[in-house]
Amino acid sequence: MNQKARIYNLLESIGPARRDNRERVAAIFLDKPELIPNLIICIFNIDYKLHYKAAWILEILLEKDLSILLPHIDYFTSNIGKLRHESAVRPISKICNWLAISYIKKQKENLLKSLSTTNIEQIVETGFDWMIDDFKVATKAYTMNTLFCFGKVKAQEFQWIHKELKNTILQNINNNSAAYKSRGRITLELLAKQGV
Repeated sequence: MNQKARIYNLLESIGPARRDNRERVAAIFLDKPELIPNLIICIFNIDYKLHYKAAWILEILLEKDLSILLPHIDYFTSNIGKLRHESAVRPISKICNWLAISYIKKQKENLLKSLSTTNIEQIVETGFDWMIDDFKVATKAYTMNTLFCFGKVKAQEFQWIHKELKNTILQNINNNSAAYKSRGRITLELLAKQGV
């Protein structure tokens, strides 16, 4: 059985989206790291009906070790904008949030070396699309924090992010759920502390 077929079989074996089911399959990928590149490719194969389950597994893997993604970061960030399935976008937005937090906290020297300006720009551009598009509040909450974090980067090319984030939240806050309003207010308060 080739790697692609094996990954499809593993994704089909997950069953319901319970944490224990996702953990079980993620453990197989941790034991067989050579499958991870094809798992990442599978996430962005949006014609495959279970591509979102690949995103679930990547989330579990990166929760354990974010550096797993670094050899694939260019492919990952250049393709995140393709995703439209809510069950794929939510874990990917969470991963982007982890990348942003780690980047600004400089927790991982490898991350600082591996995450390029282009990678950040692709995450930010896609993040603003997710903020505007019809995604659920979890995706938008992770994305608000991602954009807030990357807006703190001192480089000139990121100085516009906070202002645009504030405008996006203000334009959409009245037409969204109570959870969005709550997260939006928190983010607006953080932005105010940054002088935005």
